[in-house]
Amino acid sequence: LATALQEEKSILVTKDVNLRVRSRSLGLVAENYEEDHVAKSSSDVYSGFIEHLVDDQKIDEIYKNGTIEEEDGKFLSNQFVMLVSNYQENKTALTRFKNGRLQRVPEVSNKGIFGLKAKNKEQLFAFDLLLDKDVPLVSLLGKAGSGKTLLSIAAAMELVLDKQEYSRIVIMKSLNTVGSDIGFLPGPVIEKLLPRFGSIEDNLRFLLNNDKIKLEKYIQDGMIDIEPIAFIRGRSISNSFVIIDEAQNLSVHEIKTILTRISEGTKIVLTADIFQIDNPFLDAVSNGFVHVVEKFKGKELFGHITFRQGVRSKLATLASEIL
Repeated sequence: LATALQEEKSILVTKDVNLRVRSRSLGLVAENYEEDHVAKSSSDVYSGFIEHLVDDQKIDEIYKNGTIEEEDGKFLSNQFVMLVSNYQENKTALTRFKNGRLQRVPEVSNKGIFGLKAKNKEQLFAFDLLLDKDVPLVSLLGKAGSGKTLLSIAAAMELVLDKQEYSRIVIMKSLNTVGSDIGFLPGPVIEKLLPRFGSIEDNLRFLLNNDKIKLEKYIQDGMIDIEPIAFIRGRSISNSFVIIDEAQNLSVHEIKTILTRISEGTKIVLTADIFQIDNPFLDAVSNGFVHVVEKFKGKELFGHITFRQGVRSKLATLASEIL
């Protein structure tokens, strides 16, 4: 139809990036559908962090009392604020704005969170949100190798397996694949899923010191539940720590379906890298994850942080930046 109307200067508007490429190769004008964009560009997406210049006495008070009162409207609820001295730029304090106060972000204990320690301030912020039961919805955005999935699983194992604050860990992700699909796999559901959840299994085994038997027991006992998102409709998930991995591949409708399945007493964590989207109908500012970040920012039940550094390896970080 668009080809037939080409002489009338028609424009093909579609969310399918592959169709736009094919159309342009035929000389058609093709544009992305932008009405569902909640940010102008990926750099405009809420980061959850800000620096703020203050007098020295405010920083001294934070270190002395752990908190200071701050006027409403200056910061968003659960926004992380690095207080920086007006006179000494090296004098700082890491805080989170909560209930009208700036509260100092606590350091992770020597034993870490299920043996894992924060490697930078963003990871410290993430642990602060992940371990806070007053914040049932957390989103973590970062490039490959920034630690968002590993930290989420570590916090889940700390709160479920060690502290028994939730009854189980539920890990879900979309079944979108990179490259060609390998087709159907034999065996029961968990055996079908594990090849597609390889990154999840890697993180679980890393935190369990590569103890495959212990991991299998946790799965068999229902302490760790691994499922595709396609199975969530009609369910009501209660008293669980839920991790939705690679949420950048989900539409607004899918994200809404997931969040409306969550019952009281459940915490849900969304992790995403908006530069690795496998869904041809979504982009960096139209996917469901970014809609959550932009629509929920400032709500008391929500917290977000964007990871700026890769920690997997120097090679992984370089590849993420230049490819």
